[in-house]
Amino acid sequence: MKGKWAAGISPRNFTWVITDRLGVSERPGGFAPNHRKVRRQEEIIWLQVHGFTRVVSLLPSSHNLQAYEEKSMASVHFPLPPSGDVRGVLVDVFRELHGRLTSGERILVHQEELGDRVTGVVAGYLLWSERLPSGPQAITVLEHITGHPMGPSGRELVAFAGQLSPATIQPGSPNDPNARG
Repeated sequence: MKGKWAAGISPRNFTWVITDRLGVSERPGGFAPNHRKVRRQEEIIWLQVHGFTRVVSLLPSSHNLQAYEEKSMASVHFPLPPSGDVRGVLVDVFRELHGRLTSGERILVHQEELGDRVTGVVAGYLLWSERLPSGPQAITVLEHITGHPMGPSGRELVAFAGQLSPATIQPGSPNDPNARG
């Protein structure tokens, strides 16, 4: 591929949350009714050209995972259910993000569209990892970065994150929602 498309195109609504380390966007290729295979390929190329080492998908389905594999783009899938208790998924996502960011990876987090669920998870991560001191501050920062107010579903995810401090949630501990008891 040559010319201006050789570098691909950035995913829609892409923005950095932690500059050059953690970004968010809608699903590469667009959300369901507007999804285009060619656009998805161009956006994955853009991610690779810009040094992204991993994509974290929060989609409830496995959409795009095969496309990432075909393009040799590392990915991990944490299906975030639309309702119910999501604390176990949040702990897994937060641990994954924290470990990968600590090791120097550049990560994109997405769901179908860049909305409350993605911004809520990422704001929750900033609170959980103690990068920001409070839920309201994490919400305000994500609203400012993305330019969109966070609705109730995103705020609920931040509230859950506030209950899951890294100091009290260690793998296998009694406070670990994933621990088998």
